[in-house]
Amino acid sequence: MLVDIKKANINAFFNLMREYKIYNSEIDDSLDGGFIPIMAGEDSLETDTKDIPTALPILSLRDTVLFPGAIIPISIGREKSIKLVKDNYKKNKLIGVVAQKQADTDDPKPEDLYTIGTFAYIVKTLQLRDGNTTALIKGSGRFEITNFIQEEPYILAEVKPFNDVNKRRKNNQKFNAIVDIIKDLAIEIVEKVGGSAEHDKIFALKNIETPMLLISYVASNLSVSTQEKQRILSINDIDERAKVIVELLSRELQLVDLKNQIQSKVKHEIDKQQRDYVLNQQLKLIQDELGSNPNEDQINQLKQKAKSKKWPKNAYAVFEKELSKLSRINPMSTEYSMQLNYVDILADLPWETYTQDNFDLERARKILDEDHFGMEKIKERILEYLAVLKLKGDMKSPILCLVGPPGVGKTSLGKSIARAVNRNYVRVSLGGLHDESEIRGHRRTYIGAMPGRIIQSIRKAKTSNPVFVLDEIDKVSGMNVNGDPSAALLEVLDPEQNTAFYDNFVEVEYDLSKVMFIATANSLSNIHPALRDRMEVIELSGYLVEEKIEIAKRHLIPKQLKEHGVKKSDISFPKATLTQIIENYTLESGVRTLDKTIAKIVRNRALQIVADKPYTKSINKNQLNEILGKPLFNYATSYSGKSYGVATGLAWTPVGGQILFIETALNKGKAGLTLTGNLGDVMKESAIIALEYLKSKANELKIPVELFAENSVHIHVPEGATPKDGPSAGITMFTSLVSAFLKKPVNPKYAMSGEITLRGRILPVGGVKEKILAAKRSGVTDIILCSDNKKDVDEINPKYIEGLNFHYLENMLDVVKIALQ
Repeated sequence: MLVDIKKANINAFFNLMREYKIYNSEIDDSLDGGFIPIMAGEDSLETDTKDIPTALPILSLRDTVLFPGAIIPISIGREKSIKLVKDNYKKNKLIGVVAQKQADTDDPKPEDLYTIGTFAYIVKTLQLRDGNTTALIKGSGRFEITNFIQEEPYILAEVKPFNDVNKRRKNNQKFNAIVDIIKDLAIEIVEKVGGSAEHDKIFALKNIETPMLLISYVASNLSVSTQEKQRILSINDIDERAKVIVELLSRELQLVDLKNQIQSKVKHEIDKQQRDYVLNQQLKLIQDELGSNPNEDQINQLKQKAKSKKWPKNAYAVFEKELSKLSRINPMSTEYSMQLNYVDILADLPWETYTQDNFDLERARKILDEDHFGMEKIKERILEYLAVLKLKGDMKSPILCLVGPPGVGKTSLGKSIARAVNRNYVRVSLGGLHDESEIRGHRRTYIGAMPGRIIQSIRKAKTSNPVFVLDEIDKVSGMNVNGDPSAALLEVLDPEQNTAFYDNFVEVEYDLSKVMFIATANSLSNIHPALRDRMEVIELSGYLVEEKIEIAKRHLIPKQLKEHGVKKSDISFPKATLTQIIENYTLESGVRTLDKTIAKIVRNRALQIVADKPYTKSINKNQLNEILGKPLFNYATSYSGKSYGVATGLAWTPVGGQILFIETALNKGKAGLTLTGNLGDVMKESAIIALEYLKSKANELKIPVELFAENSVHIHVPEGATPKDGPSAGITMFTSLVSAFLKKPVNPKYAMSGEITLRGRILPVGGVKEKILAAKRSGVTDIILCSDNKKDVDEINPKYIEGLNFHYLENMLDVVKIALQ
């Protein structure tokens, strides 16, 4: 604001000072940046040299610089300053004002002062209520100190004028353009800062027409350090001074924009929080008036749910603590939903809730027989568990592991067991699991944290003693960046440890000892050794054709008829048809493909019924070819004829048993052994052992020794594209070699399986059940096995092996006596 000091109202000026709180600062202290310097007019920009005294009193300022033409208030504090003001105020003498180099210097010496300063007059002094003296000083031109004369009672110095050089005039377009930029930048800064004080500054800026006065005014109000202002005051070229001010204004404008952006963001956040708080308070009042508060309702519901549960002491203490914490959280915050989820899970878990076991063993046996055909060993194991539980009243649940090929009913057996013992059933698929947190849960500090699958399944089961099926436990991934899930299962499946299972999300120990865990797997080789050691392994072999027929009649056909809406009177499957479906259209150990094939036949019959086409109730061979196409598989049958060097072996595959032909040929030439048919290392070793043992017994078998030197031996196993391995073909290879060397055929109705040694002993093999049924399907009548395999044959239902003769042998030479014609 432009004010002529001769016309100015001093009282009004001080009122303005009080309004902007700048009247109570020490003369040597930093002046408040919020004040508005009053400009005295263009005539005060320079001082006539004739008015300059020989010795000029020097007044020092701290943290501020006085520019020519500016009128500023200062507080008088030091004795030197008070003495200087008293001596020069009444006499209206000219004084010099300079800035201190260091603001914390209380008694500045000549070396502590800048040498460029401003001439000034003391316009007015006032005694304030707090006892301090305030003075108004008006700047008038600049000077340079040439010599200090005295320091007491205040500093006197010799000075010379420091007037501008290269003065610009109004007709200088470049200079006027710079001045316009200064004015525009200054106004933009003031407008962006805002506030009532800024309106006066804008008014002053718009009404200053003198460029020199504008430069001086803007320099006084710059938000820069004392050193920067002193640098501006010391520039003798007005053009250069104007450019420096433009640079500083541009920098200040950028800072103002940045501050405004930050303040806007902060204000937005604060406004949002205040808005949410006000709305929540209003919502709470409205809900109170209506007698409804969702937050309180949720907490009350949780309390009621907790009252109806049986809790361990430590779990209930945690629940109460977390519920109390929930009641103090703002319902609109993210933390509230996370806390509510945690407390809700605690309240949902069936801590000490158990179902009553049913110890009726006859009922349990009936249920198991209804749901699954065969599986006698497993059924007996379940009944044993129930019997012990009934006698003892309490027993840590065993960890059963059902191992067998796909589709044999491992998973569905869990449901039957749960129904038999009157427990709830829950299943978790572990196939492809690769993160340890899926078992133990995630810590609550993570966003989206949740309990592990064990606790989630227990929550779903709603009891703490369900039948818990861990499906496909052999498909769990091993050690990786997310931990080892198999290792996490060790605690779950250890009866000595799972009494206090720790989930990272729940953070309260949970008792799993009453849970009846049943794991399923296709192969034991992929299960962690420590995990396998904790489980009781029960192997499920594949179903025999006869068993598959019974399963189809009792379970699969009734299920498919019900699912497709076909009546029992509309279709029937004779035993011969089922046998043909099993042997020619399915190749599996289980019954999954058989189930799909029966479903396809039933759908075809449903189409015939809806289309009102004529059909016969019984499905015969011709209809199978029309519905299912040509047979997909053909079981090998025993060979006929009297070929030398051909013997029938028995093999086990994941989809059941098969017969296997071993062919041996002797060729004139260098002695040697050739093996073909995609054989594994173990099977190759069996062939070498058979040949070496044959050489050692050549005289006993009446084989000319020279035959071994004059012939190369070639052993081949047909179906060369199929990999084959294992030791069970040992006696078959030996029998084939003997047949080739003696030129005696092997009886085609004989099949054999057994491992051999260099001493001529026969060792037992596995998969006997599947091998025997494969032999029977192929028309074999006599089977040669090791004596130790007799126990395996005894476990097979006698009706499935009717018509078969078994020869249990221990020596390889005995095989030759029986099998060769």
